[in-house]
Amino acid sequence: MLAGLSNVLKITELRQKVVFTLIMFLVFRLGTHIPVPGVNASVIEQLFTQGNLFGLLDMFSGGALSKFSIFAMSITPYINASIIMQLLTVVVPKFEQWSKEGDEGRKKITQITRYGTVVLGFIQAIGMAFGLKVAIINPGVGSILLVAITLTAGTTFLMWVGEQITDKGIGNGISLIIFAGIVSSLPGGIYTMFEYLSAGTISIFSLLLFLIIGLAMIVFVIAIQQGQRRIPVQYAKRVVGRKMYGGHSTHIPLKVNQAGVIPIIFASSVLMFPVTIAQFINVPWVKTVAEWFAWGTPIQTVLYALLIVFFTYFYTAVTVNISDMAENMKKHGGFIPGIRPGKPTADYLDRIMTRITLAGSIFLAIIAILPNFIGAITNIQGVYFGGTALLIVVGVALDTMKQIEALVLMRHYQGFMK
Repeated sequence: MLAGLSNVLKITELRQKVVFTLIMFLVFRLGTHIPVPGVNASVIEQLFTQGNLFGLLDMFSGGALSKFSIFAMSITPYINASIIMQLLTVVVPKFEQWSKEGDEGRKKITQITRYGTVVLGFIQAIGMAFGLKVAIINPGVGSILLVAITLTAGTTFLMWVGEQITDKGIGNGISLIIFAGIVSSLPGGIYTMFEYLSAGTISIFSLLLFLIIGLAMIVFVIAIQQGQRRIPVQYAKRVVGRKMYGGHSTHIPLKVNQAGVIPIIFASSVLMFPVTIAQFINVPWVKTVAEWFAWGTPIQTVLYALLIVFFTYFYTAVTVNISDMAENMKKHGGFIPGIRPGKPTADYLDRIMTRITLAGSIFLAIIAILPNFIGAITNIQGVYFGGTALLIVVGVALDTMKQIEALVLMRHYQGFMK
């Protein structure tokens, strides 16, 4: 790893990309401290001491939500717009056609995603302004619109920053912004643990146990994220004109966690809905039902795990087209040894995908609900570790390192050729 870092520093192009990415991170962190005008931030900070859910949302925004800064919504509307467009690509024929047109089609989809981000961001900002109206100094239509427009502008600017990182920096800019927001809470969590240790609230044994569980979770996430089932594929020899093509062997890599972190986001959104509605309805039985779905309760934990398993299968079925995969393989003269091309190949791939998706869904469910038990096991409260945050951090770090290695390798090959 140290050799890889030294290679990055030696290559001027890569060094410039890293510096540009770090500058964009600095801009993001500065923006989290610029408050929205007309809002009493101290009132909002009190809400974040009342439950893990607000704390989790605040961690994704890098602390911007608890400060109610211009980046309070973070890049969430862009993620929602991207997920919606990805699902619509399967349903709407026009979008499906664009997705198969290469760069030009992707540009059209990206443009619609941007417009969708602004629309969803404004709707979410209006909802946040109404929901947190108690924190607005002079509540009124003008003040609410000012807050909504400011939050939407902050999200739009973050979307632009993410695209600039993708174009001129290293890695996927949107993912790296989320990564930076989560990692920024790490020093505070470490400081809190040492404060607990100094005050005698926790023992050194609890701290060591927490660190061991954390390390085991990281290793577990890396192993599953990198895990894949390789289906062998043999291509028959074909004569085109005077040339012969094919005759080689390869494989189809089917990832264990094909859906990524999306099922956890979907499941969280569904379970957050009754709790959010209950905040605006002052009816006793509604409040009681909302308490059943409160973060960390037994009912919420069980439903959370079951919904993650369901959405893992749903999202994998929507995004992975087994029939097209088998048809494309047949068109190019490919076949799985021992399996006939066409429908038998599609059935075989579907059977394999169903089995490994079960393993991936159980993995996601375990990772998502573990934070509910880590606090009870280690007796360390107020420090969030695990679940969605861990998946995002590990996934983004792995993807970014792969891109750096690819750029270094390509640069070395160019130097050899010259």
